[in-house]
Amino acid sequence: MSSDLITHVVVPGTFDPVTYGHLDVIRRTRRLFPRVTVAVAASVNKHGRGTAFTLDERVEMIRDALELEGLPPDIEVMPFTGLLVNFCKELGAGGVVKGLRAMTDFEYELQQADLNSHLAPDIESIFVMSSPQYGYVSSSIVREIASMGSDVSILVPANVDERLREHFR
Repeated sequence: MSSDLITHVVVPGTFDPVTYGHLDVIRRTRRLFPRVTVAVAASVNKHGRGTAFTLDERVEMIRDALELEGLPPDIEVMPFTGLLVNFCKELGAGGVVKGLRAMTDFEYELQQADLNSHLAPDIESIFVMSSPQYGYVSSSIVREIASMGSDVSILVPANVDERLREHFR
């Protein structure tokens, strides 16, 4: 077992679209670790369907949202395909940080963490509990509300709100 401190972590997700809940986890992760990479997954077949936004659009929205929300400019945003643990190894990241909202998140994320531990025992899984004000926020709920023409500005940054209005126009 290595006693090396983890100085670089990856915060992965589909971010379709990025929400204030995601940004909260990223902000809090940056307080804990000096180097944070937000890894935007291609996830073409997530839950049996494609994403609302392309990979490039999601990367751009996160970069713009980080700047808009005043998060540290040293947070890197990168797209990735393939296995998360392989991406972490390529970057030299020692951990994966995932936000948890509810028990359903925990069950899914525990399965993923166990699998990742089997594939790459040197990469730690770290869980950050959602802040209470974001516990109900998910990208799928944001998309559903936006698709019905309702206001999602309290759930997402202004740049994302604008993109959602354009997308569902």
